[in-house]
Amino acid sequence: MAFVGIAAAGVPQIVSELNYQAPETLEAVVGLLADDETARVFAGGTDLLVQLKEDLREPGLLVDIKRIKEVREIAIGADSVRIGAAVTGAELGEHDELKAIWPGIVEAVNLIGSDQVQGRATIGGNLCNASPAADSVPAMLAADAKAAIVGPDGAREVAIADLMTGPGQTSLVRGELVTAIVLPIPPARSGDAYLRFIPRTEMDIAVVGAGVSVTLNADGTCAAARLALGAVGPTVKLVEAASSVLVGNKLDDATLNALAEAASAACSPIDDKRGTAEFRTNVAGVLARRAAAIAWQRAENN
Repeated sequence: MAFVGIAAAGVPQIVSELNYQAPETLEAVVGLLADDETARVFAGGTDLLVQLKEDLREPGLLVDIKRIKEVREIAIGADSVRIGAAVTGAELGEHDELKAIWPGIVEAVNLIGSDQVQGRATIGGNLCNASPAADSVPAMLAADAKAAIVGPDGAREVAIADLMTGPGQTSLVRGELVTAIVLPIPPARSGDAYLRFIPRTEMDIAVVGAGVSVTLNADGTCAAARLALGAVGPTVKLVEAASSVLVGNKLDDATLNALAEAASAACSPIDDKRGTAEFRTNVAGVLARRAAAIAWQRAENN
């Protein structure tokens, strides 16, 4: 097994049989990934390097995508926001316009790791690692985000929910990579939020995560809503019942209680050392309620 380290300048140092390439075009990346079925995309490396160290992955090739302009940019248009897959958490946290449009997504990404990790960890990497407990994914799913993908057969977009097929598994085929996260520009009187529960105060994996987005009518009732939960099943889960609970109603205890019940009912978690299935189910309802209240307040202020 090769050893991989990070030099002071952030350049990967590859020892032994593990190869490293840093192409400057997406076409070159696709070609490298298509030619070697063991190849892995290297963005921030904060997940991949740990997996290499623990012998969980043994790629014959690392393909660094951070020299490619298209995956390093944040572009805000009239109808959508496009976040390059290799944009780091630190860069998202410094982007005031994006924070004003989708604060919950930025907050979710900024919960990942320490300040040092934030300087390297990427939104695309957190998505494609496909952990059920990924912090960014419930927030993106609540925002109805899509993943922009390129591969040997060209470009396509898929809903975030359709990208994840199981723990550590995605629907990407050989030669494909995610190049960007595409978010809609929300209508007026919209807001989002993400909350998680962890055993410690910081730098831990979510026991449960909840992302909520809402849009309000002029009379204060809910016009549209999405709730997504993390770490309560094999993939991050969209709670479809949340829409029927919230839409047409105002924010009150009865509505929030019904939302909490819908969230808990959607859970199918496991027992592990970080939390029992019963605990996760209960916490999912609590976080859904709290995140909805934050998103609702943000919508009222927009």
